[in-house]
Amino acid sequence: MPDRFMDASARTMFEDARRREWIAALTDALNHAPHDLLAFEEVRQRLQIHGQRSLGLQTIPLDAIVGSEGRYGDFDRHFLPKTDHTRDRWVNVNKASLQYIELPPIDVYKIGDIYFVRDGNHRISVARRAGQHDIDANVTELIVDVPMTTDLTIEKLPLKEEYSDFLEWTQLHILRPEQRIEFSESGGYLELIRHINGRRYFMGLELKRPIESAEAVADWYDNIYLPTVLVIRTERILQHFPGRTEADLYRWIMEHRWYMLEQSGGIDPGPHTAATHFAASYASQRWYHGLAQRITSLLRFPTKTGEERT
Repeated sequence: MPDRFMDASARTMFEDARRREWIAALTDALNHAPHDLLAFEEVRQRLQIHGQRSLGLQTIPLDAIVGSEGRYGDFDRHFLPKTDHTRDRWVNVNKASLQYIELPPIDVYKIGDIYFVRDGNHRISVARRAGQHDIDANVTELIVDVPMTTDLTIEKLPLKEEYSDFLEWTQLHILRPEQRIEFSESGGYLELIRHINGRRYFMGLELKRPIESAEAVADWYDNIYLPTVLVIRTERILQHFPGRTEADLYRWIMEHRWYMLEQSGGIDPGPHTAATHFAASYASQRWYHGLAQRITSLLRFPTKTGEERT
């Protein structure tokens, strides 16, 4: 194929990718899906990084690349170009791909299950436009103590930061590597620390000796947190609270357990009774309240003055 036709074809593909980005932005907004790439440095600064290591050359899934070190404003979450100033570089990379010229591997950082581009943003964009599902990459892994998955958004970063700080203070990820405690709203981890401190205090009174932090953390997880979560799972309570997590329910159930203890004159109902009583008392109320909120938001529409009416 003559070079001028190759160039024209590559430029046509770029314009098509730009149109697709506009459609993707609208679709993601309607579906409340993440559209923007994450900035690597902002993510890195919010987490406790416990070192890094080279994983060498690997084949990685393209849809697990959710951010970039330097070009997070040039491409969207699907690596479609967001601006026209990427055109020349994008076209040149695409021409090389169309001519079956072997391109070098990209360079990425790996954090948990997701990747951030160090070098190769245009190669990723062209590869995804061509329908590829994976790509060769030189991978450097940053070791963190919190789970990082492809649904991560800029709005969820503060919760990841709180979780990382909680694990740094408790060392729970070392004491109980299987743990996974995630909240849907801020403030939960501070509440857990209060629970652990309270458990440590009462253990000291009961055992008549100082209690080390690690002992209190492990005891709280084994004898307070985990039994409650097991009830949540076996009774399938979480299905009655859409959008919430096991940790959210643990927090609410513990408040309810304390309320039941006070009402009964000091008789602790235990995790099973507290959890099932909480679900019976509040599941339908919260479900209908959430449904009502969703219906109300759908019925709202802007007026000429910019106000909302229902």
